[in-house]
Amino acid sequence: MTQTVESALAQATFYNDGQNYALVKLPTKAITAAAGVLAEIGEPFAALIVDKDETTLIVEEEGFEELAVRLPGHILSPIFYRLITIDVELAPELTGFMARIGTALAGAGVTILPLAAYSRDHLLVPAAQFDSALQALEALKSSVM
Repeated sequence: MTQTVESALAQATFYNDGQNYALVKLPTKAITAAAGVLAEIGEPFAALIVDKDETTLIVEEEGFEELAVRLPGHILSPIFYRLITIDVELAPELTGFMARIGTALAGAGVTILPLAAYSRDHLLVPAAQFDSALQALEALKSSVM
């Protein structure tokens, strides 16, 4: 049976780890230093994104100050984020899932930074909007059940 947005939402749980996350911008040449920091941290959620213009590191806020000295030229986002993992295995061909999530969160006035793993999606939301985000996601889930 093909997975639908509605069936995925009905099965989803919204997991969070209670941590604040820092979004850190680095020069493109800082990829090796950022990868080293990421490897040393070894936490269950962290991300390294590299594109042609910048390197971005997402790590727990706690303990970042100690690591920051190894990341010259870093720029720390002025706000911290909370993680919401949409805990349901998503089919690679599923279309419209994040659009539905994004629409619900936009309607609640929540800013999102979506990230995808192989079979699960994750959201970073401003820490101040975390409760509103969870309420909106639970309401969305209830609407499809």
